[in-house]
Amino acid sequence: MPNLLDTVNDPADLRRLPRAQLGILADELRACVLNNVAATGGHLSSNLGTVELTVALHYVFDTPNDRIVWDVGHQTYPHKILTGRRDRLPTLRQLGGLSGFPQRKESVYDTFGTAHSSTSISAALGMALAAKLKGENRHAIAVIGDGAMTAGMAFEAMNNAGVQLHEGGKLLVILNDNDMSISPPVGALNRYLAQLMSGQFYAAAKSVGKQVLQVAPPLFELAKRFEEHAKGMVVPATLFEKFGFNYIGPIDGHDLESLIPTLENIKHLLATSSGPQFLHVVTKKGQGYKLAEADPVAYHGPGKFDPAVGLLKATAPAKTTFTQVFGQWLCDMAAHDSRLIGITPAMREGSGMVEFEKRFPSRYYDVGIAEQHAVTFAAGLACEGLKPVVAIYSTFLQRAYDQLIHDVAIQNLPVVFALDRAGLVGADGATHAGAYDIAFLRCIPNMSIACPADEQECRQLLSSAYAQNHPVAVRYPRGAGAGVATTSNLDALPFGKGEICRRGQGVAILAFGTLLYPALEAAEQLNATVINMRWAKPLDLALLLQAASDHEALVTLEEGTMVGGAGSAVAEALASAGVLKPLLVLGLADEFIEHGDPARLMAMQGLDAAGIAASIRNRFAVQINGALPALKSVA
Repeated sequence: MPNLLDTVNDPADLRRLPRAQLGILADELRACVLNNVAATGGHLSSNLGTVELTVALHYVFDTPNDRIVWDVGHQTYPHKILTGRRDRLPTLRQLGGLSGFPQRKESVYDTFGTAHSSTSISAALGMALAAKLKGENRHAIAVIGDGAMTAGMAFEAMNNAGVQLHEGGKLLVILNDNDMSISPPVGALNRYLAQLMSGQFYAAAKSVGKQVLQVAPPLFELAKRFEEHAKGMVVPATLFEKFGFNYIGPIDGHDLESLIPTLENIKHLLATSSGPQFLHVVTKKGQGYKLAEADPVAYHGPGKFDPAVGLLKATAPAKTTFTQVFGQWLCDMAAHDSRLIGITPAMREGSGMVEFEKRFPSRYYDVGIAEQHAVTFAAGLACEGLKPVVAIYSTFLQRAYDQLIHDVAIQNLPVVFALDRAGLVGADGATHAGAYDIAFLRCIPNMSIACPADEQECRQLLSSAYAQNHPVAVRYPRGAGAGVATTSNLDALPFGKGEICRRGQGVAILAFGTLLYPALEAAEQLNATVINMRWAKPLDLALLLQAASDHEALVTLEEGTMVGGAGSAVAEALASAGVLKPLLVLGLADEFIEHGDPARLMAMQGLDAAGIAASIRNRFAVQINGALPALKSVA
């Protein structure tokens, strides 16, 4: 007998199914997610937790005419399966395959591209008002997680929606409350949500009700059916109602018999212009797979694994990652200097701060998904003589750009920014690729940017940054580097100084960051000089001018955008010094680079050793006996 899921190729097929079969479909959908993620790697816990909610939404609402915006977007695998992409799931997060996040170009059902948090309510509000202005009958639904609700942007949108939509416009916000973001959620809002589910008054009322009704089994079963609705009655959700939303819930997000009637009732409310609606559903990350339920963090984004066995501990020691190097340096520097404060915007695990929290809990601050607050909070600490270190992904710092300029740089405060995920990030794709930090940081006065080439240099440059009395960012990529062993000391490298790593002739390659190592490989073929620049700002001007004087041509190399990046800085410096010298700028192209294997993506950008050598040959000379001929300066 074929699986029920095989008969569902789009939501229209789903809506033709009898409601009694939806539970079977949800079980098959969950198994499909589990088996495919185990084969490819990807986000698992979050997707297992949204199966029933996804089924219910597509069953009740007329998608794609009705718009669903999934916040963060890493919980949309069930959505992709139900919207005609089941056969492509084996290509998930691979080059040319399905994205791990919603993408408008991928499907009409992906109504808004999401990958960073807290954008859904704003986007859905725009869609709801657009439908009103155009006279179109459609709903807009934002599905947002409890972690994403901590961000100010979500509340900005709600503040606006409560005013804009009381005269028409159909907006539903669904809070998917699973008490689990990537790192454990924090803050007053999370405590409030937790109190809804565990308050003593509700618990006592529930206990007494069970004791009374157990003597009458039919009434007991009826009470169980209304149990989730009762939660909203005994603990009023005044917070959301004050924003102008009609609050409903919390209800069990895995109970289709609760979800579907509730969504149908909300659909009716929206048809009567009752204003924006807010549905609070409670789900469990990893639902239906006991290993993921027990450890949702480990199963948040696993690699390939056997579902029958689960994740296996590595038998061979893996290379130390840059994130681990940062985490160890942070602990060592904190032990050395009591002024150090560690800050993360909800990325304790991702930024390597688990051990720091254990050892220095009074100096560890997870501020939630609130990057703007994280930066200004650090500025306030720095004003009082403390030494804040903000551990933040390159792309997440983009969200706090005004605070970076206005609150840190203008006041020239000594805040260290540890920029993880600088450069390409493989399977996570364009939304998480740290391609722009050199360009957007180097134009800010008082800012400095360090670009370590390997693990040991990362540790040393973190110490260099910490020693400064102004803001400094240290950018490093995801994963491991060249495998250079780190020392346990806190020695710093000279501020703003690079070094010559290989002496050749004709061409000098100026490498910024980990591309030093493929540059050295390419230089062996070309007999080129290789310089480890280390700092994108300030440039080692003396070293740069000496290289220009000693060589016929210069090449810059960075794992960042070429537009406004380190190569641009070199060109500006040469022009300012009145030096005319052939210059080849190599880096990431002026395009959004999609998901795929990191090594292959780098090769496609011409940033592996072979690509670097080929670009230099093509730009400056025809290959002769495996080497470059002497070039004539145009100066």
